[in-house]
Amino acid sequence: MQIASATLADLDCVAALFDAYRQFYEQPADVALARSFIEARMRRGESLVLLARADDGAALGFVQLYPGFCSIEAAPIRVLYDLFVQPAARRAGVGRALLLAAEAQARADGIARLDLTTARSNLKAQALYESLGWVQDRVYLAYNRHIRG
Repeated sequence: MQIASATLADLDCVAALFDAYRQFYEQPADVALARSFIEARMRRGESLVLLARADDGAALGFVQLYPGFCSIEAAPIRVLYDLFVQPAARRAGVGRALLLAAEAQARADGIARLDLTTARSNLKAQALYESLGWVQDRVYLAYNRHIRG
């Protein structure tokens, strides 16, 4: 398996994975929307996408990280918003490898912290995160306020 930063040459591949990710979270299939969204992030440099491929080039999964800042630490952070592994590639270490690659890239880029949220019901993902040293925040509560729609 190889993990590398995705480029526009990988757009169709990443868009298909992103569409599957959205479907996992009960969104309707829409490859055009997925492609448009990912393309905009890539062209504007608004996210970092790491793509895992099998030795034969088949896409196995991806992680998408958004830049952010922590005012308290006065330092840049990244928000790990999307992590998806093809169902056929699960339980083969792809998710673990993507998380470790994200951490290594963050360290190389001088990022102070990685943050993520996951569904309370996603126990498998939670076990993976905790096995890699991620710690559940017990100090702060997360809130959302939907503005659009």
